[in-house]
Amino acid sequence: METAEAEAAAGATVLRGGAFKPRTSPYDFQGHGEDGLKMLAEARDRFGLAIVTEVVDPHDVELVSRYADLLQIGARNMQNYVLLREVGRGQTPVMVKRGGMYPTIENWLLAAEYVLQGGNRQVILCERGLPATGDSALRRNLLDLTAVPIARELTHLPIMVDPSHGTGRQSLVSIMSKGAVAVGADGLIIEVHPHPDQAWSDGAQSLRPEVFSKLMKELPTMVSAAGRTI
Repeated sequence: METAEAEAAAGATVLRGGAFKPRTSPYDFQGHGEDGLKMLAEARDRFGLAIVTEVVDPHDVELVSRYADLLQIGARNMQNYVLLREVGRGQTPVMVKRGGMYPTIENWLLAAEYVLQGGNRQVILCERGLPATGDSALRRNLLDLTAVPIARELTHLPIMVDPSHGTGRQSLVSIMSKGAVAVGADGLIIEVHPHPDQAWSDGAQSLRPEVFSKLMKELPTMVSAAGRTI
């Protein structure tokens, strides 16, 4: 609730939280399930933010859709074709993050096509970085900002950028956010936490609320410089 309040005050319009979190280790935090969805719904009601959360199992699509305003297909599930078809049958908007074993731009666009083919026309693309081979100690991923203008040439779909997962480092999030806006991103996903050192997940890439607020004040200048409007 503290994060949602700070984000809303800074001008954010959507709140993302992982009620279901696919993790490499079975011992890592996996999310709170439906209880987590209820927390997100409460935050939406209190602070007027739309909710985006990840769905990881085709059997959970109906449940998650009852709470979420936007369904996230995470990077691990970009090639989960059963899940893509299932969200394509619904009417809840879907955001497809780039990732998986073969995270090419072509495969990313084809994943979105699975959703569109099912009849759901409300699809957003999200660039979230590629594995930073050889540099893993310095950055979590390599944020591929060239993917934005390339995808823009190939699709009419809106394109988001996730500089938090895309770098994995707090110190890089703000500058890469500005870069994403400059190359034409339609929106940003930025992780925020009032106490990053206590976060159960991804604290190293989460901005403190005051840093997020400062970034939000700086972004309109970048939008204007790029010849765009908010």
